[in-house]
Amino acid sequence: MNEAIRQLEPSAMWNKFADLNAVPRPSKKEERVIEFMKVFGERLGLPTMVDEVGNVIIKKPASKGMENRTTLVLQSHLDMVHQKNAATEFNFNEQGIEMYVDGDWVKANGTTLGADNGIGVASIMALLESTTIPHPPLEALFTIDEETGMTGALALKGGILDGQIMLNLDTEDDDELTIGCAGGIDITAFGKYEAQAPKHNTAFLISVKGLTGGHSGMDIHRGRGNANKIINRLLLQLSKGLQIEIASIDGGSLRNAIPRESVATITVAESDVEALKKEIETFESVVKDEFKTTDPLLKVVLESVQMPQQVLNQSFQYQLLRSIYGCLNGIYRMSPDIQGLVQTSNNLARVLVNNGEFQILCLTRSSVDSEKTDLQFAITSVFELLGAEITATGSYPGWTPRPSSPIVKLMSELYQEKFHSEPKVSACHAGLECGILGTNYPDMQMISFGPNIKGAHSPDERVQISSVQKYWSFLLETLVRIPVKN
Repeated sequence: MNEAIRQLEPSAMWNKFADLNAVPRPSKKEERVIEFMKVFGERLGLPTMVDEVGNVIIKKPASKGMENRTTLVLQSHLDMVHQKNAATEFNFNEQGIEMYVDGDWVKANGTTLGADNGIGVASIMALLESTTIPHPPLEALFTIDEETGMTGALALKGGILDGQIMLNLDTEDDDELTIGCAGGIDITAFGKYEAQAPKHNTAFLISVKGLTGGHSGMDIHRGRGNANKIINRLLLQLSKGLQIEIASIDGGSLRNAIPRESVATITVAESDVEALKKEIETFESVVKDEFKTTDPLLKVVLESVQMPQQVLNQSFQYQLLRSIYGCLNGIYRMSPDIQGLVQTSNNLARVLVNNGEFQILCLTRSSVDSEKTDLQFAITSVFELLGAEITATGSYPGWTPRPSSPIVKLMSELYQEKFHSEPKVSACHAGLECGILGTNYPDMQMISFGPNIKGAHSPDERVQISSVQKYWSFLLETLVRIPVKN
């Protein structure tokens, strides 16, 4: 299946992408891909190092005639988001990604593709291996754990890199030059509750599924449904009229993915079963109409299951449903300065309630640190009223735009020259590593770009072949235009 990928152009880059996608590389389990990159650099005879946390740095001298150019850092992250469709049997820890060509797109078979950020990694690998592409002195920086905490970027020490310009290859629209991004923080509410034996004698599994999902930064403004919020809305509605008992809730997965599925086990009096079915049928009709544009495959499914041994006590159930209802999800504030840019948001990413314990995970993003803290306190307050313990971890700074930077001017003019249109020079609401890396390299000029990647962080992830060709030609021409060092 992956052999068709190797026939695409530019073949050097696509072959490296196929090689990379054969290596399992989940966030926080990057040992195999770190070793893969280390062996790759050493096989080329290039200076290669792995730092204390697992970031891989490979340095390559300039091609002939470009020795006097400014040293250029090329940066991408090694890990990928692991998401799959419920019906897909796949072990991300053991299997390589199964890819196929569909017209002008490369897709994966029921899983995330890893184009985020595998296309960037493969591009850098192709440049390091090439003996014919002109380039200035290169420093390749492959960071780890970007998707679940950016711990690689946070741990990178100053003094390792000499480059004065950095190209981050992690933007997902080929007409954009990204020069700023949001910071973020992980908020976790957790605790215990007193479970009790169920009073009813009939049990059902309620599933909310078929949602579009997506990237909790880049797609948060699209109004897509959040399975955790939808199922909570249904459970609260049911609890008001039918006296349901909740045994468990399991919704969402990763903090940076908009939840696509959530399930809850409930009990109900046998005399209320028909009313339950009617309520769910009506509810499904309502939410399908609300989300018909953004989530056309949304459905709510009711299935009979075995009776659970324990359910939530009614007092905790009352508080839990209202706390989740009160937790903001989506846009908190749009930027007043940059049209169309989300400034602050929250993703209610994970809800897990079972066996006397609960855990609720959020990822809060903002390009304004004080506003990020404000929303953090708002979310914390809601769950403190539930009696939850709260942790706020993994905080990372935003990346302040520098629109007058020479590399921004150079690449903007080059884009217009090559493609006869102006690029969109803007900040984004995703979390790029540039702001973090800039803390130890404050004088380094930075810019981010890449090909068209759609559906990142979901099994619908795909990368456009023609756009990769456009991006590749832009990257190669940029290398030639890097100025003489000061």
